[in-house]
Amino acid sequence: MEMKIDKVIEPTPGRGIVIAGPCSAETEGQVMQCAKDLAKLNQVDLFRSGIWKPRTRPGSFEGVGKEGLQWLKRVKEETGLKTTTEVAKASHVYDCLKAGIDVVWLGARTTVNPFSVQEVADALNGTDIPVMIKNPINPDLGLWIGAVERIYKAGITKIGLIHRGFSYHGETVYRNVPRWQMAIEMKRRFPELQMVVDNSHICGNRHMLAEVAQEALNLNYDGLMTEVHPRPDEAWSDAAQQITPAVFGELLEGLRLRKPSANEVEMERLTELRRQIDEIDSDLIGMIGRRMKLADQIGHFKAERNIAVLQESRWDEVLKEASQRGKDHGLSEEFMHGYLRAIHQESIDHQDAIVNKAQ
Repeated sequence: MEMKIDKVIEPTPGRGIVIAGPCSAETEGQVMQCAKDLAKLNQVDLFRSGIWKPRTRPGSFEGVGKEGLQWLKRVKEETGLKTTTEVAKASHVYDCLKAGIDVVWLGARTTVNPFSVQEVADALNGTDIPVMIKNPINPDLGLWIGAVERIYKAGITKIGLIHRGFSYHGETVYRNVPRWQMAIEMKRRFPELQMVVDNSHICGNRHMLAEVAQEALNLNYDGLMTEVHPRPDEAWSDAAQQITPAVFGELLEGLRLRKPSANEVEMERLTELRRQIDEIDSDLIGMIGRRMKLADQIGHFKAERNIAVLQESRWDEVLKEASQRGKDHGLSEEFMHGYLRAIHQESIDHQDAIVNKAQ
């Protein structure tokens, strides 16, 4: 789908987009204190705050509701900061438009549901308010793309992306694993869309916020969205991942923007290194092709002798030994498991086709 997209925010030259504010609007005093402290930094493009909070279980704090929109209106009047909040249904959109909210965003729980996205899109029809879209909770690129397309078909041309990480079942240092490659692929398909990193939701803690923000800037993201609270430990939601305005100012000062592209001399060196990588990739593809031919031979052998395709003990052995060899070469366990599972699945598919054909 061909799109003509405009920028959600025109960032100040020399720095990326900065979106900051509390996870939730709790009281008028809390919102105003945070906004005034952030305004003093003179680096914030959008003041964010959740008015409606979709929670996993009932009984949790689900936001102050539209009363909080008047607090955001006051933020804009008294500090000059533009405002943004999350919308999840049509009534939220209508209330935000009436209150003069500058930008709205779709949360991960909304992006994952096409019915909810369409309801929001229908409510946006005929407006020109900028919209940012978080990635869905689960790592499904199609849902993220679909949300962008639905909002665009509603006539919205100022659309941006928010990368907040993906749910993961298992041990991880992140609250939501980044899966950088998925976000990079989204950016590759829609290079005109600005993309910021929600380092708060990726981390789920304070001590990794700067690290994740810098990683995003290294990958040429357009900026960041960070949760900032005047008294983080007292926050009514997501206290562990929020920081004070002062700490946020220090985080911004420590970030380093990267050049989007190399100069001519640098490009010569990069071109040579990339040529070497291309040669290695070519060799790898050839070796994998030869590996699959051996898998075909194993498939014929199993078909002739009526042996099951999957041999679990053999797979466990390969996974363990190859992971260790990968570690010896500086490769992460996560990468090795992903690589081995892809190779193994392709081998199984080859063998399964041969065995089924022989029946």
